[in-house]
Amino acid sequence: MEWGYTLSGLLVGFIVGLTGVGGGSLMTPLLILGFSISPATAVGTDLLYASLTKAGGVWVHGRRGTVDWKLVKRLSIGSLPAALLTVLGLNALGVENQIFSDLITGTLGIALILTALALFFRNQLAHLGKSRFSSLAAWRDQNIVTATITTGAVLGILVTMTSVGAGALGMVALITLYPRTPTINLIGSDIAHAVPLTLIAGMGHVYLGTVDFGLLGSLLLGSLPGIYIGSHIGGRIPERILRPALATILVIIGGRLIW
Repeated sequence: MEWGYTLSGLLVGFIVGLTGVGGGSLMTPLLILGFSISPATAVGTDLLYASLTKAGGVWVHGRRGTVDWKLVKRLSIGSLPAALLTVLGLNALGVENQIFSDLITGTLGIALILTALALFFRNQLAHLGKSRFSSLAAWRDQNIVTATITTGAVLGILVTMTSVGAGALGMVALITLYPRTPTINLIGSDIAHAVPLTLIAGMGHVYLGTVDFGLLGSLLLGSLPGIYIGSHIGGRIPERILRPALATILVIIGGRLIW
């Protein structure tokens, strides 16, 4: 079974390196549907997995100067308290409660479908953010801090419950709120925000007792070389093929979890 987890980590890591997305979106449902891991343990383990695998990305973007730390701070002001409050709420439900598992599974399914839509229409949303929403510049400049903190809070709740949302959904929100900021800076800031968020949420799941450290080690053993390999050949496959294919898979998995 450990080798199965390692191979799964290799596959998901390869897809992440290939496309830049798909970590939590693929790993958590794979653990639930493929290995019959309880939803809470799948989410908790994947959160720590995400924090460790994305830490290297923060280091790279930080050295390149492509992280807007003010933006990261605004998101974190909303997301980190929201993550802690969500952990307290999940603890109140009880990790052995069927309602707990059903809530996580249902929310995960919805999050996957939303992520798929974000992937399908990412270019259109980016164009919308740079054109239509530019006419709302005065409103955005006055309310940008509040809107960013609120976005962080929503992501904090969603990520803590499902381990999904910090990537594709976070990027859609940032592109909409900051259409004039270079995309590479938004990507760097999104990754930099995801690390403390997934770490705090993951530690919350450690408190809940829903992290399997043996499973975590097996996943990392496969995913780290997978990310390395995928990132080196990613440019050879057109993005117009990769993203729709990944989005289609997420819709199917999300539908399976909901229904």
